[in-house]
Amino acid sequence: MTDLRRIAHTATAVATAALLLLVAGGHGALAAEPEPERIAIIGTGNVGSALGERWAAAGHAVTWGTRRPDDEDIAALVARAGHGASAQPLADAVADAGVVVLAIPWKAVDEVLDKLGELAGRIVVDPINATRFADGRVTLAHPALAEHIASRVPDARVVKALNTTVAEHMRAPPDTHPVTVPLAGDDPAAVARVTRLITDLGLVAQPVGPLYNARHVEAMGILYIDVNLMHEDIPGFEYRLEPVD
Repeated sequence: MTDLRRIAHTATAVATAALLLLVAGGHGALAAEPEPERIAIIGTGNVGSALGERWAAAGHAVTWGTRRPDDEDIAALVARAGHGASAQPLADAVADAGVVVLAIPWKAVDEVLDKLGELAGRIVVDPINATRFADGRVTLAHPALAEHIASRVPDARVVKALNTTVAEHMRAPPDTHPVTVPLAGDDPAAVARVTRLITDLGLVAQPVGPLYNARHVEAMGILYIDVNLMHEDIPGFEYRLEPVD
């Protein structure tokens, strides 16, 4: 690594550490406990359910946003999560949230964003894989979904994360090896807060730069799905990324 790159790498590490301290409210006190997040999870499928249950157990205030908050299966999910979790209609769920997670199919993104209302200043987490299945293959159905979401909510802070592993590992990470979650976003404070949420899941967060790089993280998600779900003759894998000096 050149001296210039080493300096840049060190500066980035220092800046990230400083942001994590500020997010935690420590202002120099490493032991300070950060404030719990208020999280709206849009969607109650495998990923939305897993994230909500784990983050509620970690002490965050979780509300699921759904079109049918009074349905029996949603009530069962809320009861299972406990810790004050709740379910509300879509717009109500995001009203007091600082973090909004879009755990929905990619084709529903525009419709759901239209129903959520104002998201200015919120962190919007995109864990979506835009998949197209045909002829025994899976391909990327949208070239840059996270950037599209950012264009729809320009005053929100979009972070791409959690699309490169399975809901099973969000519920209970493997005890045999770490699982790395790459995340990309333009706002360093938002990336730091999502990093903390990933850590609360027992996974390893690895920031990979600005939101432009989300398109590469999305391609990683497609590779993960292809190898792990589409090919019996290829060994499965998890992402494990190691920072380098």
